[in-house]
Amino acid sequence: MTLLPQDYLRTLKSIRERCSQVYEKGQRGELTCFELHENALPAIVDHVTETTQRRYPDLDKIPPHSRLRHFDAEQFKALRDGWQEQGVDAVEQARRLIDLVIVSVLVDAGAGQAWKYKAAGGELVGRSEGLALASFDMFLEGYFSSSKQVLDRVDVKGLDAITLQRMTDGFQVTDENPMVGLEGRSNLLKRLAKALEDQPTYFPSINDEPQRPGNLVDFVLSSVEHDSHNKNVRIEKLWEAVMSLGEMWPARVQINGIQLGDVWPCVSLTDCGSHENLVPFHKLSQWLTYSLIEAIELSLGIVIEGMEQMTGLPEYRNGGLLIDYGLLKLKPAEVERGTVTPGSLPTFEGSDPVIVEWRALTVVYLDKIKQGVEEKLGCKLQLAQVLEGGTWTAGREIAAKLRPKDGGPPIVIKSDGTIF
Repeated sequence: MTLLPQDYLRTLKSIRERCSQVYEKGQRGELTCFELHENALPAIVDHVTETTQRRYPDLDKIPPHSRLRHFDAEQFKALRDGWQEQGVDAVEQARRLIDLVIVSVLVDAGAGQAWKYKAAGGELVGRSEGLALASFDMFLEGYFSSSKQVLDRVDVKGLDAITLQRMTDGFQVTDENPMVGLEGRSNLLKRLAKALEDQPTYFPSINDEPQRPGNLVDFVLSSVEHDSHNKNVRIEKLWEAVMSLGEMWPARVQINGIQLGDVWPCVSLTDCGSHENLVPFHKLSQWLTYSLIEAIELSLGIVIEGMEQMTGLPEYRNGGLLIDYGLLKLKPAEVERGTVTPGSLPTFEGSDPVIVEWRALTVVYLDKIKQGVEEKLGCKLQLAQVLEGGTWTAGREIAAKLRPKDGGPPIVIKSDGTIF
């Protein structure tokens, strides 16, 4: 059965297929913004392999790339131990963990180079890790809960009550500590409340309580395939639930009234009448899915099958690795177009052809890096392990070396707090 464009572009399959079309254009030298120099690929594979071995000498213990990596390990353990001691049952523990993960992922878009979060120990932490610590503390303090008895949960009434001022306080934003996209983050959480209410199939109300992100657990449990050996859920089921939240994303590309989310026109592809020029990424949705998979498997012992359909995450750390090694080279005309002041880094909106091509190529090259790393290490890995072991950290390391002042990306993306 042929899917309608609006349905196809929201599938996992469409991400790799459309990104591969952009890559094939690059192979023929037909991209608008980038040149490909694949002789740089082996050096990237070497760096990612070395980084992976350094961080995880025991290759069997490489964890998946997930939001759980960014929480303070001791705090996270204390939270789960506390639930155990309070007699919270396993399913409710899973709900609360997913409450935390969903909110934390949704606020995990680029915060800018200047913002830092002052953690309980006094250390200043920026970027993804800082956002994780901030959202973790806000979760504990009841920022997202309407219950006075249970602060450490998330529900639609709590999300509805979020204000820009509360978010400003929670993220410690001041004139001296500015955050990019704060209002976008705040609005996204409020729209999450509406999306949850509109999707009772995937987020059912339990015991007449306000709906919660964690009610996803109840949908997953109803989808478990029981047999004598294991408990399995197909990735398509989980992805279906994640994509049901699509209405919370800002209005970008729509087809027949369907909000597509992180999907963008690519000038290097031709629209033949059925939106063949649109390239889907669904980066935050995939980041959320990777994180949910770990949370579900950790707390319920359920196995999510079909993870190979997921792609690498097209964001500036993974993509920056490709540019900093010279695998992707921005054409001179594009550098000039994006350079506001002499000597500054080229800067573009998230919808710009440069960013769309960059992200599409990142998806394809992450698959190629995975293959190269597996060959070097002599073992099979999940893509999520290659992202965690390797590409994300390697991207940071080369950025810090080339741009020691802030370690930022080689191309600056104007973020509204909902793309990356």
